[in-house]
Amino acid sequence: MKLLIQAVAIAAVLAAPVASFAQSNQPLTRAEVRAQLVQLEKAGYSPARGRDPYYPDDIQAAEARVAAQSAGAQAGTSGYGPAAGGSSQAGQRTQSQ
Repeated sequence: MKLLIQAVAIAAVLAAPVASFAQSNQPLTRAEVRAQLVQLEKAGYSPARGRDPYYPDDIQAAEARVAAQSAGAQAGTSGYGPAAGGSSQAGQRTQSQ
């Protein structure tokens, strides 16, 4: 009986992280979709053009501009920064007499 209780307890402990990951794929809220649309409009996309034959090109270009802007914003806050300039030397130390 003790073995069964221990097995159930271990299974519950191992299943808890799986349940928390399952909840991270929730659909977007109306406010998030609206914010994305506003961001695309600021990047040059206009959904009010009606029957635009270049629709896929227009929205893809706007999405690319938004992605470039967000990548640039994240690069400034990543904490890594650009490669540091400098030099290094290898070899043996010489003895002065």
